[in-house]
Amino acid sequence: MSESIELAVDRFLVHKRALGRKYVSEQAELRLLVAFAAERGVVSLDELTPALVDDFLGSRPRSRPRSFNHLLGVIGCLLDWAVNQELLAVSPLRARRRRATATRIPFLFDTAQARRLLDAAAALPDNARAPQRGVTYRTMFALSYGLGLRAGEMCGLCLGDVDVDRDLLIVRGGKFGKSRLVPHGPRMAALLGEQLERRRVNGAVGKEEPLFTFDGTRRVHPGTASQTFHQLVLTLDLAVPDGVSAPTLHSLRHSFAVGCLLRWYREGLDPAARLHRLSTFMGHVDPSSTAVYLTITPALLEEANRRFEMFAAPVRTESPK
Repeated sequence: MSESIELAVDRFLVHKRALGRKYVSEQAELRLLVAFAAERGVVSLDELTPALVDDFLGSRPRSRPRSFNHLLGVIGCLLDWAVNQELLAVSPLRARRRRATATRIPFLFDTAQARRLLDAAAALPDNARAPQRGVTYRTMFALSYGLGLRAGEMCGLCLGDVDVDRDLLIVRGGKFGKSRLVPHGPRMAALLGEQLERRRVNGAVGKEEPLFTFDGTRRVHPGTASQTFHQLVLTLDLAVPDGVSAPTLHSLRHSFAVGCLLRWYREGLDPAARLHRLSTFMGHVDPSSTAVYLTITPALLEEANRRFEMFAAPVRTESPK
């Protein structure tokens, strides 16, 4: 009898995690495939047919090409692995990637908009399930905008991850399971120090206790932080230009990356020579991953043009011989 789909998924997850991948959202998607097949009486891996796989893909509400293609990629990786392991003779996946015909530009927060967001977060009222809600979210969103942390990294911080002596954050378990040191300045140190003090006043002492929590035990979930961000953005009534996506929590990280590039231009530094530093700071595997964040904005174009004019000026002023 062929190996069960559930066992194959378990083995596949072990394989991916041995390579340093976390595969959290992917695991949830693969569990959906297992459940979908079981509901139709299909348990064995070799019983997966092209029609059943297509039905599964069609059953998921994936209207955006990027979301559908991610699900397709996860299922495809599982089935290709099964073929390589000789658990299947051939992959039953026949669906193709959807073409993204209209890629929208991500929303970028400027300093004034970010300040409005942080002020709105600070004004959030407490409730029975979330004491000190305002100052907690203000600090969290400030970390994302000021240091470019991912939502999961921000929510996963522990008390021991804040090095007050060296002004460092220890960000553990980032993408691909990597950890990194994130230095910061005095203003961020003050925010983190205040958060540490609030936690200690509430009795937190262990280094492994969460930095951001409302009940003292459970970390603030990234999904909850994202929902709170979305609700705040609606109250700010930000102007979103045509062709630009609505702001998301990830927009703060994106804004950090573009802000760094703009600052380097204005300081007369070479962005290309420093891109690898930004890549390391943001926890990317290589600079090409960081380049995805570097959206061209009017301010960047202006600085790039100014740099070119400075470079070309001596040539233009030379007298013909």
